[in-house]
Amino acid sequence: MSLLSVALLEAFFKKEKETALFGRWIRLSDITPLILKHEKNTIVKQIGSSEQQRPIYSIQLGTGKKKILIWSQMHGNESTGTKSIFDLLNILTQSSAPCVQQILNACTLQIIPMLNPDGAEVYTRVNSKKIDLNRDAVERSAIESKILRKALDAFQPDFSFNLHDQRTIFGVEGTKKPATISFLAPSEDADRTLTSGRIQTMNIIVAMNNLLQQVIPNGVGRYTDEFYPTATGDNFQKLGYNTILIEAGHYPDDYEREITRKFHFFALLQGIYHIVLNDDYAAYKPYFDIPNNVKNFYDVVHRYPNQKRNCVAYQYEEKIIDNKLIFDLQKVAEKQIENPLSHYEILFEA
Repeated sequence: MSLLSVALLEAFFKKEKETALFGRWIRLSDITPLILKHEKNTIVKQIGSSEQQRPIYSIQLGTGKKKILIWSQMHGNESTGTKSIFDLLNILTQSSAPCVQQILNACTLQIIPMLNPDGAEVYTRVNSKKIDLNRDAVERSAIESKILRKALDAFQPDFSFNLHDQRTIFGVEGTKKPATISFLAPSEDADRTLTSGRIQTMNIIVAMNNLLQQVIPNGVGRYTDEFYPTATGDNFQKLGYNTILIEAGHYPDDYEREITRKFHFFALLQGIYHIVLNDDYAAYKPYFDIPNNVKNFYDVVHRYPNQKRNCVAYQYEEKIIDNKLIFDLQKVAEKQIENPLSHYEILFEA
């Protein structure tokens, strides 16, 4: 299995990271100038408009036979993938590195950087009609869901990347580390059958995980593959379009997801590169060696070792207040919790 050099990826990210994007709250107004910038070297199209008539764009580049579809921010408050998409676009349009030329010669990529601009505007998971687009793949009651499905049917990708963020509560089973990146090869049925499509999807994930273990060892989780009948990835996989889910999670002291962003970019570029180099995607078993993604973290824990109560646990609630994204600490537990994992702790010895 050919992996990109970590040193090369670090150099790529240092040189071409899109500095116009920072933090968790990314809106259409943030990415529109970047989309216009990339019109010089890509094919930019408005493929529709949201429920509130905000434009939804696709960006296409590359000339190869292997087709890859990538979309981000179907949940408006999940923006790490959007940031890494523009980092990726900078690399693919600016670098003359051999691996970049291989990608552009072998692949045609279509990228939808923000599927839910209405949700992004107000930092919500759902669209303006309170519809979760990731649970609307069957009814397609939202305009945005129809747009994504139309793009899928027209483009007919060999592989798709469905980019999400997950909460800070998730860790890697069997470790004391947060799940900085998690992967999923979605199921096509309730029995979680190992279809040929799922196996191929798992093969891509194995390559991405092998790369990430070099930079965040034990920091990668495997998301539950329970079948969701109305979910996007499950239905696209069922239709024969291999879909890789990437969940961006927490890295210590990185609530803005800027370090996670780098590892997300690493994984995305490695996944695309693996598709370029291979025609046989049959090796999948190491996928099941990736530890489960588990809910085992709190954001803050106050410990009281000399009192009856063992600790008080808190999670951040993300809110928009005065046009700013605020992390508001909320108490979630005050009881005996055995060895709770937390991202930050305060010890009260009195």
